[in-house]
Amino acid sequence: MTRFNIHSISQAPEAAKPLLTGAQQKFGFVPNLMGRFAESPATLQAYLDLGSLVEKTSLTPVEQQVVLLAASVENHCTYCVAAHSMIAKRMAKAEPAIVEALRQQQPLSDQKLEALAVFTRAVVKLRGRLADSVLSDFLGAGYTPQQALDVLLGVTMKTLSNYANHIMGATTLDAAFQSEAWDAPIQCTKQQCA
Repeated sequence: MTRFNIHSISQAPEAAKPLLTGAQQKFGFVPNLMGRFAESPATLQAYLDLGSLVEKTSLTPVEQQVVLLAASVENHCTYCVAAHSMIAKRMAKAEPAIVEALRQQQPLSDQKLEALAVFTRAVVKLRGRLADSVLSDFLGAGYTPQQALDVLLGVTMKTLSNYANHIMGATTLDAAFQSEAWDAPIQCTKQQCA
């Protein structure tokens, strides 16, 4: 039995109601993840605020989605990969080939976006403890130190939602995201894979 409900606007905690109303205005519906975050209005507010801040970074909308997708894939968050696949294609106007390559962790044909994806994955995998060469490669691709921190902001946003999805159990995909459903790669221990 799930311990985390998906709150509607009408039955959410009072402090979460205006936040869910804003999400409905932005997306045309209340995404299930945000309905679950409503259990903690402060967490919902933090997620929405982080999203607004990511939109204000020096990264383009497509670059923002590269970061959010690369982090979500690396963290194996099926809900966030589906949601950001749709958002990348429909709202940010990312090329479908870019989105599919990110979902499959394949190299991107655009070398600058590839450097962004590689850097983002490294930040997630290595928890920010990057070798100098990783940052040098990112900067060498045409990004700036400011944008390195902008990537960190995007990773922070996705860490919140990705980890929350793991703790809460898989969030049911909204109808709007169904066409972008994604299965995380199977993970196993050395003993299981040996």
